[in-house]
Order: sequence, then C-alpha cells, then structure tokens
Amino acid sequence: MNDLLFIRHAETDMAGTFCGQSNPPVNEPGNRQVQALLKAIERESIDEIYTSDLRRAVATADAIAEVFACPFVARPGLREINFGEWEGLTWQEIERRDNAYAREWSAAYPTLPAPGGESFEAFQKRVMIEVEHLLTRVVHGGIAVVTHAGVMRVVLRKLCGLDEKEAWERTSSYCSFFKYEMNR
Repeated sequence: MNDLLFIRHAETDMAGTFCGQSNPPVNEPGNRQVQALLKAIERESIDEIYTSDLRRAVATADAIAEVFACPFVARPGLREINFGEWEGLTWQEIERRDNAYAREWSAAYPTLPAPGGESFEAFQKRVMIEVEHLLTRVVHGGIAVVTHAGVMRVVLRKLCGLDEKEAWERTSSYCSFFKYEMNR
C-alpha cells in the first residue's frame, strides 16, 4: 500500500487569526505538539517529506525528517490560502473593520475571497496540482505532506469525499493528520 500522510503544522502565536500566508514560527505549545505528533506517527513508513515553505510547516517537517532520517522538500504550492487584507486578523477584528463584507463573505463561503486575497477556486486548483504531483511521487513506502488546515480540507473533500463539516473537524487541531491510501 502506498500512501500520503497529510499533517497539519504545529501551533504559532497567530493561533486564532486568519494566519494564511503569514509566516510566524512555531511557539512553545507547538513544539510540544510536534513531540506528541512524532510519537503518534512513529510506526508510519515515511521515505520522503514535502512541506509548505512557510516556517510553521518547515519546522514541523524538519522534526519529522530528523526522526525518519529522510529529506524534505519545501513547495510553495502547499501554502495555506492567502487571506489578503485579513491576514493576521481575528474574526472579531474583521467584523469591526467591515461587518457588511464579513457577513457577505460568511454567507457566500467559499465563493467570495477575502479582500485582496486568493480566490477559493484558485487556491483549490493550486492545491490539487500539488497533490496530483505528489501522487506521482509515491512509489514505495510513504510520503508525509506537512501543510495547513485549508489544504488538508481540500484533499479531504476532493479525494476522500468528506463534506466541509467533516473536513473541518478532521483538521481543526494543530498536528492533526490523516492518511490517503492509494493502490498501484
């Protein structure tokens, strides 16, 4: 069985904000989450690691690479969606800035982008191009993909058939993970 093990990065000090493509480092709780993750995946077969190029994902991937003695490759296509003007803001701050657009965005989700942000359609296309590339890389053993909740939700919906609510629940925790198995 060949598989991709999708892993959400560890926590940063921007938890609770629209972090998107902001680039904060992993914080102390995040470092503890990485240690728990390593224990949880210790029996996995990981021969290669691909990661978002943002620091929180790279730090998580680096710890995995050290334990599994394998290389990692940073790929910008595995980044979270770009939230534009909303980067780094909490939902409450967004509502205070422009309550009408915030309500419109929430009602239209995921079809309406954040102001100055990436459209969901472009984000989803970018993610699936990356995932299709990774699927061609799976030869023997497995590949770990360290990325972001939004990326993982696209995969869960597109490849695993989950609905948005189920995908959200599966990816809400930092260092959460799931395996996509494929037969060759």
